[in-house]
Amino acid sequence: MASMDLRTEHRQTQTLSPRLQHAVRLLQMSSLDFAAMVRDKLGQNPFLETEEGDDGEALPGADDAAERESDRDSEPQELDGIAGNEAGDDRDMWQGDTAGSTRRAEDGEISAMEMMAVETTLNMHLHEQLGVLPLAHRDLMLARAIVESLDDDGYLRTPLEEVAQVLQLDPPPTLVELTIALKRVQSLDPAGVAARSVAECLQLQLGKIDCPQMRALAERIVGQHLQTLAAKDVNGLAHQLGETPARVEAVCDRIRRLDPRPGWHFGSTQVAYVVPDVLVRRVRGQWNVQLNPAVVPKVRFNQVYAELFQRHRSAQNTEMAGHLQDARWTLRNVEQRFSTILDVATAIVRRQRHFLEYGPMAMKPLVLREIADEVGIHESTVSRVTNNKYMATPIGVFELKYFFSRAMISANGSACSATAIRGLIKDIIEAERSESPLSDAEITRQLARQGLVVARRTVTKYRQMLKIESVERRRRHS
Repeated sequence: MASMDLRTEHRQTQTLSPRLQHAVRLLQMSSLDFAAMVRDKLGQNPFLETEEGDDGEALPGADDAAERESDRDSEPQELDGIAGNEAGDDRDMWQGDTAGSTRRAEDGEISAMEMMAVETTLNMHLHEQLGVLPLAHRDLMLARAIVESLDDDGYLRTPLEEVAQVLQLDPPPTLVELTIALKRVQSLDPAGVAARSVAECLQLQLGKIDCPQMRALAERIVGQHLQTLAAKDVNGLAHQLGETPARVEAVCDRIRRLDPRPGWHFGSTQVAYVVPDVLVRRVRGQWNVQLNPAVVPKVRFNQVYAELFQRHRSAQNTEMAGHLQDARWTLRNVEQRFSTILDVATAIVRRQRHFLEYGPMAMKPLVLREIADEVGIHESTVSRVTNNKYMATPIGVFELKYFFSRAMISANGSACSATAIRGLIKDIIEAERSESPLSDAEITRQLARQGLVVARRTVTKYRQMLKIESVERRRRHS
C-alpha cells in the first residue's frame, strides 16, 4: 500500500536572473535594433548622455552649461534677439505645418517637406482609379468597401457576406451587387488584385499572354493542375494535358513570371541595409579586425547628475535610484556586447584567414564549440553573437555564421567544409559546356574523382542553395 510522507531534498539548479536574461537578449540583437534600444534609454534615463552631438562635437557637461548660461546673461540683449530670430527662421524653413506651407507657397518658395515623395499605398492607388469611373454612389461605396478589405498582398480574405455587414446601406447590398463590385475592383491596376486565391490571382493576369493558344493552355494549368505546376513536374503536366514537354515548359515559364502578390508593389519603400559590425582589413600581411565605429553607441555615464543624486539622495527617490542602476547596467551591457563580438570575430578570422586570401575553396570546417573554447565563452553565446552580425572583408560582407560549416571527410582522410564543396560545385557548373550541361549525378562523379565522396542529393541541395537551375533548364536555355 502506498504511503504519503514528507522529505527534504537538496538539488542544485541553474537559473538566470532577469538582468542576465536581458543581457542575453541584447547580445542576440542586430546592431540596428541594439542602437534603437540605446536611443530609447538615452531618452528615458537622465544618467545617460551621448558622447558626441550630431555635428561631431562633444556634448558639454553640467558645469559647461552653467558657465554658458552666465556668459549669455552678460551678453547684450540684441545678440539674443538676433540668435532667436535666426533660430526661428531655421525652424520656419524646415517645419512642414500647413500655415507655413501656405505662406511659402504664396511667396513662391518651396519647403523641404513639400519636396518629399508621398508614399502610395495599394488602397490609395485603387481609390484613385475608382474616383475617375462613372459610378453611382451605391456602386462606388461597395467597391470602396472591398478595397478597404484587402490585405497587404492584395487579396480579399474576407467573405463578401462580412463585407456587406460593415456597410450601412438601405436596402442592404445583395450578393449579386457585391460580386459585381468585386469584379469591378479586380479589373483595376495592378492585375490580380482582389483575388480570393492564388489560382484566381493568376487567372486574372493571364490576359497579359498575347498568344491565344498559350493563354488557353495556361488557363487549363492554373485552373486544374496548379499543384502539379507548383511541384515543377513538367513531364507529369505534359502527360495530363496531352502536350509536348517543351510546350508545357514554355507555358509554365510564362506563368511563373506572373505576380502572385500584386499588393507588394505598393506600400513601404524602405530598404533594410546591412551594416557590418566588424571591419577586416589586411595591414602589412596581417589581418586586422576592429569594430565598426558606426555601430558602437556613443553613450556615457553622466557623472555630474550621479553625484548630485548621491548628494541629495532620499528614501523617496526610488525611481531615480532605479534609473541610476539601469544606466550602469546599460553601459556594462554595451561594453560586454561589443567586446564579445570583437573576440569572436577575431577568432573566426584567425581560423579562416585562407578563405579571405583564396576564396570559398579555402574555407575550413568550423563549429561553434571551437570558437567557444578559444574565446572562453559558452557555445550558445557564440551562436547568439554570430546571429544577425556581419563582417566586412575585402571580398565582401558576410554574416558571422557563414564561416561555420560541418566537416566532410574526403577519400584521403582530410576534412573539407561544405562551403568549399559548394564553391567547387559552382566552379564545375561554370566550366561546363553550354551545349551539354552536367547533371547532378555527373557532378557527383567528378567530385568523387577528386576524392570527395558526396551523395547526389547533397549535390542537388547545394546547387539549389547556389540558386543554379537544373540540368534540363540549363540545357533548354542554352
